[in-house]
Amino acid sequence: MTPVVVVGAGPVGLSAALALRSHGLSVTLLEADPQDRERPGSRALFVHRETLGLLDAMLPGLAAEITAYGRTWHTGRTLYRGREVYARTFPPPSGPPPFTSLRQTDTERFLRAACGRAGVDFEWGARVTGVRSTGSGVRLTCADGRQWSASHVVAADGARSAVRRGLGIELEGTRGEGFHVVVDVADVPGGELPLERVFHYEHPGAGGRSVMRVPFTGGFQIDLQCRDDDRPEEFGTEEAVRRWLPAIVGEDYGDRILWVSTYRFLRKVAASFTDPHRRVLLAGEAAHLFPPFGARGMNSGIADAAAAAGAIAAGTAEAVADFAEVRRAAGLFNMAAAGTALDHLRPRRRIVRVRQRAAAALAPVLPWCGSWLEHAPYGPRHGAPAVAGRRY
Repeated sequence: MTPVVVVGAGPVGLSAALALRSHGLSVTLLEADPQDRERPGSRALFVHRETLGLLDAMLPGLAAEITAYGRTWHTGRTLYRGREVYARTFPPPSGPPPFTSLRQTDTERFLRAACGRAGVDFEWGARVTGVRSTGSGVRLTCADGRQWSASHVVAADGARSAVRRGLGIELEGTRGEGFHVVVDVADVPGGELPLERVFHYEHPGAGGRSVMRVPFTGGFQIDLQCRDDDRPEEFGTEEAVRRWLPAIVGEDYGDRILWVSTYRFLRKVAASFTDPHRRVLLAGEAAHLFPPFGARGMNSGIADAAAAAGAIAAGTAEAVADFAEVRRAAGLFNMAAAGTALDHLRPRRRIVRVRQRAAAALAPVLPWCGSWLEHAPYGPRHGAPAVAGRRY
């Protein structure tokens, strides 16, 4: 019997496998896609300081590798209808940076190499179709007939988790109206935009839609918040992006588009993060789905992974039950915080828009108004249960 199986070779599954190896456990990682799969797009962009600390505990030196490759911006700007209402430049940190920004494909590249060095066994093309948990272990069945037996399983196989569905665990929560468009754009050689994160409320060049621009290594990401009555084909295709992108970043970037995708505003958390036998532990998007505000998805998923590995290494059902309770509480906190951010970004009540307009008008004389406009789109950060990863 393999001591532990991890399902899913995204950043959360790779982190779980790495964390388990750091506890001295043998690990087999099952991935449905082939080894030469292509993973387009940035999706999760920020790796925060807390997450870097968790990764470094799994394999010393890994955080430095990721940080050296990623980008850390020191200036944040917020604009309202074309007028700047907040700007702050932070001095370079003396220690680890507050975050580093890189495409998820690059984060996975570093994690996969780290898993290779740590001795994780990979099984590619292993699409899980069945799961059976008992008091003595877990049996997984794949589409090609292969089977694995394990003492425990970490399910990190994404929003459509076959493991979670096989256990009959539901995702509970809401699906908001509307969508947003995420675009990765490559830098123009010699003409890179400033290394700044910019959030623009009701951007005039985007028809009054809100826009965020975030740098990453080699380019930047644009997040366009669409209206409820917008249609994805009018804003979320590469052809559509070529029409609206120049009004936001300039004409030079129309041919620099790397990836385009649309996302719905899902806020859901699994009814349980483990099965009744305390043998399967859910992590990442198998356990929770959040809108992208505040970079809660991957960062909280890696915190799930670290906590899951610690619970399995402890070797008791009580430790797994504690993991499930604490990480579900963290998931519920993040879901609520993302909802607060969503209510600010897509206000249903007229009073919210009035407050935003008033704050923008008062920002030149009352700096806290600009600070509120700057921080509100990310939702609250304090109040999450204390566990691996303070914020998540």
